[in-house]
Amino acid sequence: MQAMPARSRAPCFRGASGRRGCPCPPYRRPRRGSRYLTTKRTVCIVQKRDTEKMYAMKYMNKQQCIERDEVRNVFRELEILQEIEHVFLVNLWYSFQDEEDMFMVVDLLLGGDLRYHLQQNVQFSEDTVKLYICEMALALDYLRSQHIIHRDVKPDNILLDEQGHAHLTDFNIATIIKDGERATALAGTKPYMAPEIFHSFVSGGTGYSFEVDWWSVGVMAYELLRGWRPYDIHSSNAVESLVQLFSTVSVQYLPTWSKEMVTLLRKLLTVNPEHRFSSLEDMQAAPSLAHVLWDDLSEKKVEPGFVPNKGRLHCDPTFELEEMILESKPLHKKKKRLAKNKSRDSSRDSSQSENDYLQDCLDAIQQDFVIFNREKLKRSQDLTNEPLTAPETGDAAEPMVDSETESVALPMCGSICPSGGSS
Repeated sequence: MQAMPARSRAPCFRGASGRRGCPCPPYRRPRRGSRYLTTKRTVCIVQKRDTEKMYAMKYMNKQQCIERDEVRNVFRELEILQEIEHVFLVNLWYSFQDEEDMFMVVDLLLGGDLRYHLQQNVQFSEDTVKLYICEMALALDYLRSQHIIHRDVKPDNILLDEQGHAHLTDFNIATIIKDGERATALAGTKPYMAPEIFHSFVSGGTGYSFEVDWWSVGVMAYELLRGWRPYDIHSSNAVESLVQLFSTVSVQYLPTWSKEMVTLLRKLLTVNPEHRFSSLEDMQAAPSLAHVLWDDLSEKKVEPGFVPNKGRLHCDPTFELEEMILESKPLHKKKKRLAKNKSRDSSRDSSQSENDYLQDCLDAIQQDFVIFNREKLKRSQDLTNEPLTAPETGDAAEPMVDSETESVALPMCGSICPSGGSS
């Protein structure tokens, strides 16, 4: 990293690898599409000009990330996503930045997340839930091979494609552990967090490992079948009370569920992680999944029992209308806004120092952000037969924000719904 101005508390957000990437690809807005909100980032649909392929593009405001102390999480997520690719993950294709925002271009999945479908009172069959469990088992097995614990598996983070297959997304709090190491941080969404996470936090135990994600799959599967979770846990619950809860409360299984389904859920919701189903081998050996054709499953040849309605927008439009009205810095006006900011900054008194720390942070993000192009890396890999890794190219390339390359968010999709959608 190049030397920064001699200011106090100079920040650094470099990822562990310190890699640099390649320039961002050109995008254009499609004729029709939608834009919707997540809890931490805004998402729009974009189209790459040369291939005409559609993607979802997440963009995160740098200043807001600094104020919320989220920069390192964003950098960690990018570093993880740049190294992985799997059929049941939401894969990263490009990452780039401009002066205001960081951008992540990922697979576009239009089937909605499982939380939305739960809220729409979809009745999931046992076969459908088993399929989701198996698809998540393949995803988690792959993540384990990459030493990654996701730590936030839940219906909100499982997106369906248009055929109904499940894909895991949001690596914002994922962590990488080396062989023999264990995680110790209290991280996740409380109702889906495994007992050993709370126990480790309270008692200072040995920590936890990959088994925690499989517990979360069990909670999710139970919720899909019954409509509520196996334990009455909320974000307001004290951690100490949750440790006691798992030792005193038993999970109730409906008598209408098949014996095979109950057995599978019991194995996933075993409090002791040493006895819990927590590997693909465990799943493949389970009598309740003996009929599963795992090779076909990994190639998406198994037809899902639930297929999202292609004529509907599978997200809640409520918050998007509010976002359209209230957003003070819409993305489609970015070019003019950046030009105005440059003019304003150049006229400031250089002796002003009240925003020095913020500027240091922005400078560090600009310097350390890894620009990524999976398409280009794949072409390079095809030519060299070498593993897919992001290149080290020295200083990060400057973003292209002009009339030919500007990434544009769309006004809401009036052709699909009156006010848009949120996810």
